[in-house]
Amino acid sequence: MVSSALDSLQNFSFRKDSDEILPDPDSVHVAVSKEDWHDEVLSIVVVGASGDLAKKKTYPSLLKLYEENLLPKELTIYGYARSSKTHEGLRQHLYPHLIKTGTSEHIVNSFLERCFYYSGKTYGDESAYTSMIGDLAKFESTSESTVANRLFYLAVPPNVFGESGMVIKKIGMATTGWTRLVIEKPFGHDLDSCNELLKTLSDDFDEECLYRIDHYLGKEVVQNMILFRFSNPIWEPIWNRKSIESVTITFKENIDTNGRGGYFDKFGIIRDILQNHLLQVLTLFAMEPPENDDADSIRDAKVEVLKNMEIISLDDCLLGQYDGYSDDSTIENKDTNCPTYAALRCWIHTPRWEGVPFILQAGKALDEKLCEVRATFKPAKTLASVQSVSKKIEPSELVLRLQPNPAIELHNNTKIPGLSTSPMKSKMTMSYEDIPDLSNPDAYTRLLLSVMRGDQGSFVRDDELRRSWEIFTPLLHAIDDTGVRPLPYKPTSKGPEERVKWMEKMSKATSPLQSSL
Repeated sequence: MVSSALDSLQNFSFRKDSDEILPDPDSVHVAVSKEDWHDEVLSIVVVGASGDLAKKKTYPSLLKLYEENLLPKELTIYGYARSSKTHEGLRQHLYPHLIKTGTSEHIVNSFLERCFYYSGKTYGDESAYTSMIGDLAKFESTSESTVANRLFYLAVPPNVFGESGMVIKKIGMATTGWTRLVIEKPFGHDLDSCNELLKTLSDDFDEECLYRIDHYLGKEVVQNMILFRFSNPIWEPIWNRKSIESVTITFKENIDTNGRGGYFDKFGIIRDILQNHLLQVLTLFAMEPPENDDADSIRDAKVEVLKNMEIISLDDCLLGQYDGYSDDSTIENKDTNCPTYAALRCWIHTPRWEGVPFILQAGKALDEKLCEVRATFKPAKTLASVQSVSKKIEPSELVLRLQPNPAIELHNNTKIPGLSTSPMKSKMTMSYEDIPDLSNPDAYTRLLLSVMRGDQGSFVRDDELRRSWEIFTPLLHAIDDTGVRPLPYKPTSKGPEERVKWMEKMSKATSPLQSSL
């Protein structure tokens, strides 16, 4: 994670005759070009190549890396799935999604010439894999390099991870280079299924081979968080319970389930967003400085946050479901209690954060599209005696906005310009959109490059995953077992009407441990 953030920092240089920061697009390219893997053979196998994820994320991200010359010259990309398709059929299937990236037609066609397709009866079809890997080995044998690396991207449901992993271990492992597996969420649906999934993969692969991808860890503002926190000395003295009153991490979508309610109803908003994406962001915000800048030090610091978090219960949450949710024709249970909105209050029992409520909220069919971290600072005490002023002063806030329009904002109180002495809320903003010619690749592009570079800092480790499920499983089981009814809310609203009072109450709450001190 640190190395990724440093790479982002190295993308800038100063003009000799001014303080203006200019993009330096060659810095990362130079670093990659000096790494061994970039001069070796690379074979990529996209398992689930005919699915939505592959055509919308995996292949477009690989195309961007190809366009930027960040992939080895000796490269081949094999797609594997169960549907019958030819090599040309795959290329026609991918073309509309690749051309939408803005890449030139010439480069898209050049990239597609390296893309091939194989199919099998199952995702563990040994005969089909034998044929595919045989052709892949022939390609590798024609190279001048003596080292050939293999990357398998499992863009498939977790219920077939096991059969895919077994056949890859038996037939697909590289003989002269590294083999790495990229695995997509969901990583189980509770603690037991998580442990089962972890065991299935660990039986065949060491942890260093596994890259569990959470694309939020590849977003620019998230990748910037460590560097922003620890390289600017103004933040450390106030990044704690003495100065911060509460932290709210928000994810909002202004669309509903859009005909995918049958899939969503099996998971709900907590499993879909809070237990993974928002919890990952929380750990980066709340962690202590890592001992070193290597991947394990980063993940060790994140795990320490999780170890010090309380298990979440029904008393800690507010659940909602938008009106008309069960009208989705793909939802079989019309009496479903699946939450489409959830707000959770979390406690982190460390000296830095004891007594500070962390609130995670996420929902569908809300009033806007938004993802942000908002740290609210404690009220200023210096004007407390001036009642006419202090009553009008709002809390200062630090806002890290992930989407849309990524930015870092500091909300402060300043005097209204003119003769008035009344305060007004002002905003200092660093917007990524305001930096000219800034190259800001999407999360999947960043993370795929990290896989090839062997940087696991932006991926989820097994103990981190297990502890996250320990925190959330009791709540999820309570929702399923008790049949608790989520509160209704209207589409395009901010959520349930009770949300405002609940948020105010939770943001002023005191942790049980702090109360006993």
